[in-house]
Amino acid sequence: MIYPSRLAIWAASLGAPAALLLSVVAPARWSLALLWPLAVGLLVLIDALLGAARATLALDWPECLPVGVARDAWVTLKLRGGLAPAAEIALGLRGVAEFPEDNRVRVPLEAGAVRVAIPVVPRRRGLLVAARVWARWRGPLGLVWHQRVLRAEAKARVLPDLEGVRLQAAQIFQRHALLGLIAQIDRGDGSEFDTLVDFHPGMDRRRIDWKHSARHVKLHAKEYRAERNSQILFLIDAGRQMSEPVAGLPRIDRAVQASLLTAWVALKLGDRVAIEAFDAAPRLTSGFVAGPGAFAELQLVAAEIDYSGAESNYTFALTTLAKRLTRRSIIVLFTEFTDLAAADFLVRAVARLVEAHLLMVVVLRDEELETIATSAPDTADDVTRAVTAGGLLRDRELVITRLKHLGVQVIESEHDRVGERLVAAYADLKRRGRL
Repeated sequence: MIYPSRLAIWAASLGAPAALLLSVVAPARWSLALLWPLAVGLLVLIDALLGAARATLALDWPECLPVGVARDAWVTLKLRGGLAPAAEIALGLRGVAEFPEDNRVRVPLEAGAVRVAIPVVPRRRGLLVAARVWARWRGPLGLVWHQRVLRAEAKARVLPDLEGVRLQAAQIFQRHALLGLIAQIDRGDGSEFDTLVDFHPGMDRRRIDWKHSARHVKLHAKEYRAERNSQILFLIDAGRQMSEPVAGLPRIDRAVQASLLTAWVALKLGDRVAIEAFDAAPRLTSGFVAGPGAFAELQLVAAEIDYSGAESNYTFALTTLAKRLTRRSIIVLFTEFTDLAAADFLVRAVARLVEAHLLMVVVLRDEELETIATSAPDTADDVTRAVTAGGLLRDRELVITRLKHLGVQVIESEHDRVGERLVAAYADLKRRGRL
């Protein structure tokens, strides 16, 4: 495809006032005004011939992309012939992603060829398709654009950021010495009987086994360890409110990454893990799995959690879950509530669930509302927004207080620390043997 550049259009349009001026000053020589468009047209033709080249486009598109993380898509452009000094390359995608410089990259050409990386940041899980690749270059006079289009239809699956999960998990293990915690949990702490040991000064006297001590004529104490094979279930609210973005990523993706991080730690510590999602009704479940090798199965289930515009039905989801669980479990609920009416259904459903299970509710701090409520107002509209934001925050605090009075452990965290805080809460429960 060949079409004129902006410079050619401006050059052609300047001929109109010149022709009008010539017709006023010298009416008998108005025909000389025709020389301007002819000259511009001749220059455009020369530029088109000088810049003409056979173009070859190739796209190196990854098969998988982590959500919220920049990855490079490589485009190769080769020109045979022509005198083009530079080119512009752009991608056309079907999906939610971000690009630099308005999806356009300007690159210089060396010997008529270039290989350029275009960073792509997926903002939602699912399928991201590179439908087309555009490349265009101007002739040496800058009057004509030459354009080529590659219909690629290359597909990439956008998955949770597993690399970030592994990196954060390694940092948490190193920071909190969880590898040492495993040994500490295995023996000397917890509620499951492990073995008999000689009693030493400083040990808890309540752990003395008097029958064995009388039999061996020596004090023996019971040593316990934390119960393994506990059940931890991550219940992710995939409703309308959880689809809203926080710092560029939907709340669902923040919840998925935090749940995968904690699930990886729980599998390492010998517990059984499951991931479920719901909106107006329960949508999917992984079932309980055990062992570090089962983490891949949890990854696939987490990647299938879709974004929904429906309202969350807490009563349906939690009642169905309570009927299906046959033993005491720790349930981690990721959700978001902004109005008291919906939160009231959550509180009522939770009140029945905490009788048999240990429940943790994880919500992300609404930093936007906090900023609006604490900012100094300049206009009457700012006052209105601040009052409204303050009311929403008070309603939110009221719901959190009601949940805590029911015995629910509530984690309200920043979006970038939710995984770390959840792992710390889980390790604390594990250490105290409350699972």
